[in-house]
Amino acid sequence: MGDGQKLLKQAAMQIGAGGSAGFVEVCIMHPLDLVKTRFQIQSSKVHVAGDPHYYTGVFDCMKKMYHSEGFFAFWKGVVPPVLVETPKRAVKTFSLAGLGAGVTEAILVNPFEVVKVSLQANRSNLKEVPSTWAVTKKIISTQGLGFRGLNKGVTATIARNGVFNMVYFGFYHSVKGYLPEYEDPTQEFFRKVGIGFVSGTLASCINIPFDVAKSRIQGPQPVPGEIKYRSTLGSLVIVFKEEGWRALYKGLVPKVMRLGPGGAIMLVVYDYVHSYLVLKFPDN
Repeated sequence: MGDGQKLLKQAAMQIGAGGSAGFVEVCIMHPLDLVKTRFQIQSSKVHVAGDPHYYTGVFDCMKKMYHSEGFFAFWKGVVPPVLVETPKRAVKTFSLAGLGAGVTEAILVNPFEVVKVSLQANRSNLKEVPSTWAVTKKIISTQGLGFRGLNKGVTATIARNGVFNMVYFGFYHSVKGYLPEYEDPTQEFFRKVGIGFVSGTLASCINIPFDVAKSRIQGPQPVPGEIKYRSTLGSLVIVFKEEGWRALYKGLVPKVMRLGPGGAIMLVVYDYVHSYLVLKFPDN
């Protein structure tokens, strides 16, 4: 087998292992992503006492969702991220690390994000929620494929993913060199998870204002038929002026809560699948 074929084979294994790890992580941790989105599209100005759709905290959101929408509602919008997970891993594998990977990944995933946010914002009982395909068709037919339709919020997605990847990978690789590797597999596993969690928390604290802007642009507008949140910068300014600087960090807690266990799941599944593929398809 030539060097080129070996590189392609290694890349295919990385994509397969990464896609599998991402699929499992998304399926398990999606409820926290949904809670994050619910907080980000929630305006601080519309709080009405006793409103079952106003959330004061992560567990308050989960409790109200469970009672009004049902258990499986926590997986609203899970299909789009599952569908795009493997292509996203391929983009990351063949892209420049950090910022470049984040930008190319964002362009690919943005249409899926638009559909996902639309599904996550729907507070109806799960039986009344339209399918992923129905939502996609409705967005295309009513809003089109452009920056007011299936690609709305793409600049916010680029900013969010680009900043996250730049900070995450920059910090991760800088710190990893200063912390010695352990021979014990369990200790080494927790070392990687710990570094990943700290890196992800730092990246989340820096990029979450763009995440809020993205959710406001892609989510339902306050007044039907009127577009309030149009651009990334404009959305940030509106949120800051109307709701204060803290509103720019909505959804940070569930996002950080997802990082630790999510990172651990990714590492375990990736290592398992990658090891299996190496044994199944050895170099000849």
